[in-house]
Amino acid sequence: MRGLFLGTTALLAILSLASGAWGQTPEARPETVCIQCHGGLQGRLGEPVALWEGSVHAANGISCHGCHGGDPTDYAMAMSPERGFVGVPTEEEIPSFCGKCHVGVQEDYLQSAHGQALGGGGPHCVSCHGNHDVREATHDLINSEDCSRCHSYGRAEEIKEAVAETDGMIRGLDSSLASLHRLGIGTKEMAGRLFSLRNRFHRLFHTVDVDKVRSETSAFQAELGQIGEEVDAVESQLSKRKLWGAIGVVLLVLAGFLFLLLRKTYAEEEGLE
Repeated sequence: MRGLFLGTTALLAILSLASGAWGQTPEARPETVCIQCHGGLQGRLGEPVALWEGSVHAANGISCHGCHGGDPTDYAMAMSPERGFVGVPTEEEIPSFCGKCHVGVQEDYLQSAHGQALGGGGPHCVSCHGNHDVREATHDLINSEDCSRCHSYGRAEEIKEAVAETDGMIRGLDSSLASLHRLGIGTKEMAGRLFSLRNRFHRLFHTVDVDKVRSETSAFQAELGQIGEEVDAVESQLSKRKLWGAIGVVLLVLAGFLFLLLRKTYAEEEGLE
């Protein structure tokens, strides 16, 4: 029995080490000189770092130079116009500032009622998303507290209701793909399609056109359904593998137990001769 215990313990230890390796996360990216410098400052010069650390930009590896340019590896050139550094944009410049990455969203925003009011008190990117503490783009950004600062909430609420279900599908698939990726399953192709679809759908928000949002939502849900079916197929296959793996472990343990039992029986028989 002692041999069985040691064998089982060794097997479990190997499985534990393997699962630990699968669960490892990538090493954190090195800090830029922008973070190193401003992170040690007080007041308005240091505040952006703390705000950025909790942002969706930070979570996705987008640092100061991604928006403001400059050389993030050299203190002397970090704020040099020669290296592409740009400072704080004016209110009218904010859409093009953010639009360097969010091209489609900028186009729809500028054509919307919000964009048409830019410079005349109308909302821009920072009004809803924040500046350094940029929040994830979900339907939760559409809420009575924020929208009512400029106008009644009625129309905004209609848009939120129209996109809520689809946005929930996107978040659910995003979570499922992340779980599969942590298990070592290749999800790059599906994740790429979901990323593109999410961007196109969130672009639709910025039209602030209730009828357009409602008419185009079903097409997005159909595409999400296709990705969902593929995810379900992978998860089903993975469940089968886990089941057969568990059966294999049980059979190995039973085989070890029977081997030790037979060995003990033979030893007892030899002792009687």
